[in-house]
Amino acid sequence: MNMESKEQVTYDLLYKVNSPAELKQLSISELTRYCAELRRYIIEECSKNPGHLASSLGTIELTVAIHYVFDVPHDNLVWDVGHQAYAHKIITGRRDLFPTNRKLGGISGFPRMAESEYDSFGAGHSSTSISAAYGMMKAAELRGKDSHTIAVIGDGAMTGGLAFEGLNNAGDKKNGRLLVIFNDNEMAIDEATGALDGYLARMSTSQFYNRLKRGMWSILGHIPPVLRFCQTVGNAIKQGLLKNSNLFESLNFRYFGQLDGHNVAELVRMLRALKDIDEPKLLHIITKKGKGYSPAEDNQSVWHAPGRFNPETGERIPSNNSASRYQDVFGETLLELARQDDKIVGITPAMPSGCSLNIMMREMPERCFDVGIAEGHAVTFSAGLAAGGMHPVCNIYSSFMQRAYDNVIHDVALQRLPVTFCLDRGGLVGEDGATHHGVFDLAYFSCIPNMIVAAPMDELELRNMLYTATKTPSPYSIRYPRGCGIGAQWQGAEFEMIPTGVGRELKSGEDLALLTIGTAGNFATEAIAEVEGEGKYSVAHYDLRFAKPLDEALVKQAGEKFGKIIVVEDGVLRGGVGEAVVKCLNENGYRGEVRTLGIADKFIEHGTPAELYSICGFDKEGIKRTINEMMQ
Repeated sequence: MNMESKEQVTYDLLYKVNSPAELKQLSISELTRYCAELRRYIIEECSKNPGHLASSLGTIELTVAIHYVFDVPHDNLVWDVGHQAYAHKIITGRRDLFPTNRKLGGISGFPRMAESEYDSFGAGHSSTSISAAYGMMKAAELRGKDSHTIAVIGDGAMTGGLAFEGLNNAGDKKNGRLLVIFNDNEMAIDEATGALDGYLARMSTSQFYNRLKRGMWSILGHIPPVLRFCQTVGNAIKQGLLKNSNLFESLNFRYFGQLDGHNVAELVRMLRALKDIDEPKLLHIITKKGKGYSPAEDNQSVWHAPGRFNPETGERIPSNNSASRYQDVFGETLLELARQDDKIVGITPAMPSGCSLNIMMREMPERCFDVGIAEGHAVTFSAGLAAGGMHPVCNIYSSFMQRAYDNVIHDVALQRLPVTFCLDRGGLVGEDGATHHGVFDLAYFSCIPNMIVAAPMDELELRNMLYTATKTPSPYSIRYPRGCGIGAQWQGAEFEMIPTGVGRELKSGEDLALLTIGTAGNFATEAIAEVEGEGKYSVAHYDLRFAKPLDEALVKQAGEKFGKIIVVEDGVLRGGVGEAVVKCLNENGYRGEVRTLGIADKFIEHGTPAELYSICGFDKEGIKRTINEMMQ
């Protein structure tokens, strides 16, 4: 295995470095050893406490070099796709806290300003670093602060439109201490796609040019004025060899690259030289996602976030849950539907394996589109497909869909185009925390005209809702959670249409009614079983199934029968389904008591889903507690 054994790594240097200042006390020759110890430590900790492994392994040498050369936090360091930043957290005084990474009450898996002065800007979504760094650089100039600003962008984030907006704006002025480091590893969650990836590949494969460039830098690159000359001559040679202008130079960034991103000594030498160039500049480094751990290098998509594993053998430890993952129910059902209907196509912004569109992609690659990390484009591209007579199924994580909100309103809903949106990771996602919780979609989609907003309670309902959506000539949103279902039998089941805006009575009762939407209804089922098992109360259960259109007849029926009603949702209460139910009841003269359980008007931090459900009060115990309080 391409990794030093546990016996060989004794952590001679790791525990001597508690801050960037102490890192600077190491010699250049010691940095390579320190990187090896840091890599081993991250592997060991992530094997027990799962996180984003491969991305952070790929940036270890870069992180060490940045902190060795620059003076963070006096200098601003902005990370893009923040799961690259585990080494950064360890170097900046959080080594002993790293075992709490992504745990309730522990450190976040992403950079976070409130967590450390070394985290200059929060990151969880992609393509934000250049815009934020440019703003911070201008703020430093306006305040007379003598500092540098560094943006590290990688893991496919350069494909996001916001990255190009930032480059365009930041390159407009030929002054300023802004350094963009492009960590080019040819990967997002899955392999990078698109014209930019091909362009970068052509740059990388000009062997004669790269040999010449490395030789020039090796001899002369330690002198900044000469480095500028080398860079200018190098770009001229490159244009002749590649028959392409330099994309980054055309945006007025001084381009330096490509450098081996795993040669820490070379990175230190280059960063020292770049510090003295006071104009926008971009350093292009080549890295390997998962570097130094052969299982992660060989299967980078799986090891993006592999779960628990044996660090010595690379064997992943499977989950005990035998139920299907909701994303696989989506992927396999979509393939079935696509076999029956040649108008169905699948779209995803850089996460075919993350949402299981890769299941259809393997059999029908010509009808699946990975558009890169570009959620807005994914939506408007889907609108174009629909306008052209296809039925696109666009799968985007709920929290990432927020980035394409205007596109949904203007390009899909306003024109009433038949685009099906499948919002994976709906609700509280757990350890990824506030940047990734999909808690707003029920509210933000319900206020859009022409939009149908549905949420299945189990795997079979998801299968049938996806079938129904592809038969519905209007925008249709289906949200479902991360992880496994409840074990409902869905494979091979005959497809059934679900009437739009029609809920269902799951259980009758006499004392109190529970109205639920989505998979939170399963907590209600468990709570009712225990309450009634104790012989206390008789509780009815209604599954609304649709946030919009709301089944007002079902709500009215519950209001006429019960003086006490509880509404449960895995989403925000402000503008959520509970408020819509209360409005409907009030309009029909309801005078009883209503409680709404969901997510309060605050951001929820990271922890296991079970812990977060409990904190928010709509898990089984929270529902039981509310039933008892209302009945007493």
